[in-house]
Amino acid sequence: MRHTTRIAFCILLSLILFNLSFVNVFAYEETSNDQKVVYLTFDDGPSGKLNNKVLDILKEKNVHATFFLIGNMIKGQEPLVKRMVDEGNAVGLHTYSHEKDKIYRSNQSFVDEMLLTQQIIYDVTGVKTTIIRFPFGCNNNSYKLTTAMVDTLHSSNFKIYDWNVDSTDGMNPSLAPYKIFSRAKSDKNPAVVLMHCGYLNKNTAAALPEIIDYYKSNGYEFKVITEDTPEVYRLSKHR
Repeated sequence: MRHTTRIAFCILLSLILFNLSFVNVFAYEETSNDQKVVYLTFDDGPSGKLNNKVLDILKEKNVHATFFLIGNMIKGQEPLVKRMVDEGNAVGLHTYSHEKDKIYRSNQSFVDEMLLTQQIIYDVTGVKTTIIRFPFGCNNNSYKLTTAMVDTLHSSNFKIYDWNVDSTDGMNPSLAPYKIFSRAKSDKNPAVVLMHCGYLNKNTAAALPEIIDYYKSNGYEFKVITEDTPEVYRLSKHR
């Protein structure tokens, strides 16, 4: 009986130690300050008329957002990217191609795409942005963030920003506006809200006024992500 108990104890201890190696490490912590903060973020732009509509709403509501841009979509839409910056919004890097086989081929391939997009944005706006977002998040079906990648990005002065509130409009751009609104709501502080402004995300633009009103009515301050914003990413200890 004692032998059986000892075996059970050893198995339980092994499971605990195994699970501890997969505990998520967050590069930011929720704050307990009286001031609540929300970061509205949009991936996959620029996108012509739809992106302009989003900017119109932000301007009308007198708030700002952060746009993570795809480098190869900027050509021909330079005035739109310049408008983002001129109106007080932040722009970040979302790779040049947004193609999994290219960007996740190696750490250097990923960095090269970010550097290329950084230069394109600088040529258009005069802003040398260092804030980045991984396509599909830094832990996705094709890639898991490693400490080596974090070190590589930091050595290039890049900062990593995932999210902690997902509107799910990326997985399902045709989701009804009321559902996007419902999933974009949160009481987290800070709240980093993931939305998209690609060509298919018309319903996100439709939901945006209500999303803004929700955070305003709940006392949140709207901020844009800068290189001084605490990073937001998740890394497993075993990596």
